[in-house]
Amino acid sequence: MVDDPAIPIEILLVEDDPGDVLITREAFADHKVRNRIAVCADGADALRYLRREPPYADAPRPDILLLDLNLPGVDGRAVLAAVHADPRLNDIPVVVLTSSTAEEDVLRSQELRVDTYIRKPVDFASLMHVVRRIETFYISVRRSLSA
Repeated sequence: MVDDPAIPIEILLVEDDPGDVLITREAFADHKVRNRIAVCADGADALRYLRREPPYADAPRPDILLLDLNLPGVDGRAVLAAVHADPRLNDIPVVVLTSSTAEEDVLRSQELRVDTYIRKPVDFASLMHVVRRIETFYISVRRSLSA
């Protein structure tokens, strides 16, 4: 992977709240982070996407997974465990982006080697800070992989 700002960051956002999806897209656009964001609204769909199962056979491999823990059906914790257990997926950086304040969620995320755990912001300015952190995080990952 080359540290080339012209190459977009492939982001898989796993989020069931349409308002959070919209504000996340706006924050990335406003911050001018070159990216492509695919969205899955539940964990089962996210796992199909990650495994490139129908209808996602041609889906790009995400550079970063933005994962909400509190999802309907297969929740983010189960997605995180599946990603961690799959050697084809476990090197994808995961950013847990959630409103959960449960300490066990933080501890479990750390056990499963989550790269960053960020509490969902409540306003656009806070989300912009999160986007800058994600961009900085991604650039550092990209550089370490190309070294």
